[in-house]
Amino acid sequence: MDRTIIIAVPAAIPHGHRVEVVERVDQNGERAVVALTDLDTRIRYEHARPQSAGAASWVGRVLECTLHTSRSGVSTTLLVDPTGPGAAEADVALRGADAAASAVTDEALRWGGADRKPEPEAPRFW
Repeated sequence: MDRTIIIAVPAAIPHGHRVEVVERVDQNGERAVVALTDLDTRIRYEHARPQSAGAASWVGRVLECTLHTSRSGVSTTLLVDPTGPGAAEADVALRGADAAASAVTDEALRWGGADRKPEPEAPRFW
């Protein structure tokens, strides 16, 4: 699925170039692009210093690039086709998987999981 990203720096990246996008994901799942690297030219565009906590990166190919000028400055809008599994989506999926695993554990304990003692065997008559 194509993704539209906006970064507040002028980054004229040609169609077809591979890019690495570093974005910060908060607890609500909101994403903010903090860095962009053109992997074909090795040029890195940074909006803010990426921090390791909460930052995720993914790689994609540029489909469209548009630069917008306004009184506040220049911003770049890119339409990117992700080429591999995205770390940002994986982070959201892992949080959901953790919640599901916790719910399954609680349900197993409620229904008498591994802490139950087995009933003694009935005596056998030969």
